[in-house]
Amino acid sequence: MTIHAEHPFLDPEPDPVRRLRGRLGGAVTLWTTGDGTDRAGLTVSSIMLANGDPARVLALVDPDSDLADLLPRTGVAVVQLLAWADRDLAEGFAGTAPAPGGRFRQAEFDQTPWGPHLSSAGTWVGVRLESSTDVGWSSLVTCVIEDITIGPDDTPLVHRRGRYQPPA
Repeated sequence: MTIHAEHPFLDPEPDPVRRLRGRLGGAVTLWTTGDGTDRAGLTVSSIMLANGDPARVLALVDPDSDLADLLPRTGVAVVQLLAWADRDLAEGFAGTAPAPGGRFRQAEFDQTPWGPHLSSAGTWVGVRLESSTDVGWSSLVTCVIEDITIGPDDTPLVHRRGRYQPPA
């Protein structure tokens, strides 16, 4: 076995934009839509809020994701903030970890008018899709906030530089 001074899987030509985005960090959200067996969800950390009347939430979503496919058909979604305890769930919905039985079987969800709500998520919003535009390699999704619930924020799930940051 050889011991290297550098990371053995380091990208030889790193994408500087991806590296910059990783340094910005952010709260990890779970976007969900649909009901019954026709549901989709995606872990999203590229998100922004725009206050106004009405207020909006904007996110960069993978255009090849199930969420990007189903959201225009349902027109609504639940955006919930994840907690430190939701790390494995976040990985499952990101498609980076196995989800035996399906992603929605990894936790308990309640059905709302906007889609599935993670029962343990105290802070969440119900949104209605306003527009979706291709931006770079992502879809910029703009949604109008129709309902908002603010819960405790004791142990938020934060992603920075490719890792989840433990609560302080």
